Amino acid sequence: MREVLIFFNYCNTMKKDIHPSYVDTTITCSCGAVFEAGATKDGMSIEACSQCHPAYTGKKKIVDSTGRVERFKNLAAKTEEAQKSRKNVKDKATKKQERAKKQEKSVQEA
Repeated sequence: MREVLIFFNYCNTMKKDIHPSYVDTTITCSCGAVFEAGATKDGMSIEACSQCHPAYTGKKKIVDSTGRVERFKNLAAKTEEAQKSRKNVKDKATKKQERAKKQEKSVQEA
């Protein structure tokens, strides 16, 4: 049992001179927000933080460099127009009835 305790203590000790130094640093966001935190690097800059990231702020930002969003909006508009025009099209039963009426008129005229 004693050997197990000695081995356990040996495994849980930190090795010297291999760990980076821990410093209190300033983190600066591209939006201008400044945070104090602990890290192994001194002075860091980040692109998005909790004050400017859309997931935290609830604001919608669309970054589109290839025009995918515009293409999607155009496609959605075309589909919506097509659905509206389909509502104006008569269903099959109505078309059959109209055809039958036309045939009856042509038979009566002949």
